[in-house]
Amino acid sequence: MMKINYGIVLKVASVVVFCFSLMMLLPMVVSWGSGAGLNIPLSIVLLLTIGSGVAVFFSTKNVKTTLGKREGYLIVVVSWLLAALIGSLPFMLIGDSNFVDSLFESVSGLTTTGASIFSEIEALPNSILIWRSLTQWIGGMGIIVLTVAIFPLLGVGGVELFVAESPGPTSNKIHPRIKETAKRLWLLYIGLTVVLITILKLEGMIWFDAINHALTTIATGGFSTKNSSIAYFDSPAIEYTILIFMFIAGTNYSLIYAGIKGRFSKFWTSDEFKAYLGFVFISIVITSAFIFLSTDLHLEQSFRDAAFQVVSIITTTGFVSADYTSWHPTITLFFFCLLFVGACAGSTSGGIKFIRHLVFAKNSILEFKRLLHPNGLIRIRIDNNIVRPRILTHVLVFFLIYLFIFLLGTMMMSFIMSDFDNPLISAAGAVATSLGNVGPGIGDLGPMDNFQSIPPSGKLVLSFIMLLGRLELFSVLIIFTPSFWKVN
Repeated sequence: MMKINYGIVLKVASVVVFCFSLMMLLPMVVSWGSGAGLNIPLSIVLLLTIGSGVAVFFSTKNVKTTLGKREGYLIVVVSWLLAALIGSLPFMLIGDSNFVDSLFESVSGLTTTGASIFSEIEALPNSILIWRSLTQWIGGMGIIVLTVAIFPLLGVGGVELFVAESPGPTSNKIHPRIKETAKRLWLLYIGLTVVLITILKLEGMIWFDAINHALTTIATGGFSTKNSSIAYFDSPAIEYTILIFMFIAGTNYSLIYAGIKGRFSKFWTSDEFKAYLGFVFISIVITSAFIFLSTDLHLEQSFRDAAFQVVSIITTTGFVSADYTSWHPTITLFFFCLLFVGACAGSTSGGIKFIRHLVFAKNSILEFKRLLHPNGLIRIRIDNNIVRPRILTHVLVFFLIYLFIFLLGTMMMSFIMSDFDNPLISAAGAVATSLGNVGPGIGDLGPMDNFQSIPPSGKLVLSFIMLLGRLELFSVLIIFTPSFWKVN
């Protein structure tokens, strides 16, 4: 095994720093346009970060451009950490938040978790509101996917980065060339965002709100410009529109692309999409019936509230149209379980993903058949393709590590949050929603609460857990293994 090429790691990370730093121009323009004037400290920091990125890039322009798996994983982790640090700067310099709170909000945005430390969102400057939404929009498709799209400028291949950041058990690609795939993903991503902005404006939102909510909906992020989230608008049309786009954003982008090309049969030959659609439908029916029978809400609102919250949680968007913890304890428990679901692989959603649940469920069912026929060759099929043993191992190990992190994180957070009214329940909700990149939790951190009251140590723990969840565990944990750094 060859030594890690740190030169190419610095080279690619410098491009990420440069591109992400440029994004800070938007909140500066919004700040200037809203009459707040130019933020001088942020301007200086912006020049320093851009300058640093350019300096590092040109100092490494002659390095060997071989990019292996280890470099790919290291670039992903380093780039996300640098982006989180840079992303925290506007919160400190414009939002007047301390470092830990700013870092938490930045990580929550980039990982599209949507858990916020701000209690009075409507009192924030427009520049901070647009920055929160932009971090989610960039993090939704992935910083590294953006970098892969411009890799021809770097002279390196991007497969290792794409795999490192999206280590799911499927390998569906829109196009065999990874750079073309990244470009087409971004074009589709931008197109959906523009369409949603237009619809929300026509439905009554002002341009600023329409832009912010479109950015965070397509990213399945959930940051809103209002304290009460989508419930503020009190508009069935807006709720149904965002509901539909949340569902679309939770769908595998290769299927969306195929649908745009007119190949609708791809949807019905995808086992994962059928499971996703069926589970969402059944969950909505059961939840809406429960709400209608246990509350005084009329049938349409029961259905709308149930559908919106079910899709919001499953797609890990985290928007709120109603306080689901106030309906019934059974529904609260059900929504807690939904924090562990996730939508489709190849989408912007977080969570475990339906494909893993599907593989795990099919393998569990077939295990009973194997007990009856021990000499039979019984294999799992997904989309009529045999699931390789390596993929099956990946799924089983993923579930085990996911559960271990949840339990360990819950124990740590229950100790840190010992002064809360319900420390264990609140800690379990905080860890589950952070690991699944959802946003709202249960207990003292429900859909109508925020994360401001968590001690700084807890915010740092949850920030790390959010990053683990966004990069699907392995891409982060692999760098802590001795074999990653071992050179033969």
